[in-house]
Amino acid sequence: MTGVAAARRRLALGRFLTDLRRNRGGMAGLVVLVLAVVLALVAPLFIGEDVTSVVDAPGEKFEAPSLAFPFGTDESGRSILLMVWWGSRTSLLIGFLAALLSVVIGLVVGVAAGHFRGWLGGALMRVTDWFLVLPSLVTALVLAAILGGNTFTIIMAIGITTWPSTARLIRAQTMAVEARPYIERSKALGGGHWHITTRHVLPNVAPLLLASTTLEVASAIVTESTLAFLGASANKTSWGTMLRNSYDFGAVTNAAWWYITIPGLAILIVVMAFTLVGRALEAVLNPRLRRAA
Repeated sequence: MTGVAAARRRLALGRFLTDLRRNRGGMAGLVVLVLAVVLALVAPLFIGEDVTSVVDAPGEKFEAPSLAFPFGTDESGRSILLMVWWGSRTSLLIGFLAALLSVVIGLVVGVAAGHFRGWLGGALMRVTDWFLVLPSLVTALVLAAILGGNTFTIIMAIGITTWPSTARLIRAQTMAVEARPYIERSKALGGGHWHITTRHVLPNVAPLLLASTTLEVASAIVTESTLAFLGASANKTSWGTMLRNSYDFGAVTNAAWWYITIPGLAILIVVMAFTLVGRALEAVLNPRLRRAA
């Protein structure tokens, strides 16, 4: 049985990879994401934190793009190219960790609410509904202002305010899985709560969770950029902070279009890539969407 199960898993994985490769949008997004992550990881090997220094800036204020500075300079003469490259580490880190926190909370709450149908499930859903009616951006802004604007608190603020949609999604999937006949057989054979949730529910919600996570990362990056632009983030080099600085130091009035455009394009490209990958995973992993395609 073990060999048969392993063969089935290999066959399913091969079918998944084949379907994913056929999705051109998803593959394009995946290439962009891999490139962005690799560049963020190798950034310390080529540049240092001194690129953020306003004392040793190599250029003049608001220099236009040139051979020396392909993306121009900012209000202190720092290279926009190097600032965006260095800032990708902060933006991607916050995006990944905030999405991970949101998904973990949503998974635990959603599975528990879908599995325990009594007062516990009802109480969890009332808490979820309460968080859903709160404006997530405003709540995250308040939490970031109260807790401070460092990287850890921004991750906490985004993760704590964005989990309810994942929880409702996972709850619906959990209830659908537990309505199947083999769950009743498992209970009749003595399967407990832990066995049913870990051996039957989690494997069935995992594909849906994977697609949801990629979309959550994109949402987290946009939220972090928004919080930084509103002044709630103390990070010096995130893409959102660069947009905030371009506003504070009058990039528009100084016709420094590159200072606004380049960080904005970095956010747009990465978020679009995550969205494309998330939609591709959704189409591949959801049988209904796959048949429609």
